[in-house]
Amino acid sequence: MVLKKKSKIAPIGAAMIACATLAGCGFDDVQFNGKIFDAIGVGANSAKPKEATVATRQPLVVPPGLNNLPEPGSGKSEQPTLADVQDYDAVHQKSKDQLQKEQAEFCKKNYELPKAQGDATVDSVEGPAGLCRGSVLTAISNINKGSGEGE
Repeated sequence: MVLKKKSKIAPIGAAMIACATLAGCGFDDVQFNGKIFDAIGVGANSAKPKEATVATRQPLVVPPGLNNLPEPGSGKSEQPTLADVQDYDAVHQKSKDQLQKEQAEFCKKNYELPKAQGDATVDSVEGPAGLCRGSVLTAISNINKGSGEGE
């Protein structure tokens, strides 16, 4: 690009002179004054960082020998067998039919009746299996299951 006017050359020249001047500046005269700079250790008044003090380490503990261990089965209480242990999740898990039944009862009581009475604040009512308000996704899943709303 050819510069034909002096008005275009002047700002470029001024910028080049400013860059050359700033490049000659050193950072030796820059001082950070303030308590925050002293706290992080870069301030003008901050001393050299102190060496960290670490507490003395506790000696290692050697485990007892095998001859000091109690006999197996001599404990205060007997351990339950694997057959006695019940899975908490399996015991408290409900079948899908039971869950759908509870959802239908809950939604009829807490969503459909207030909605029929004109209460518009019940749209966010959530039952045991999710939201009571019907959506496109629930309608599609009901159709895929073969239990459409018209049946």
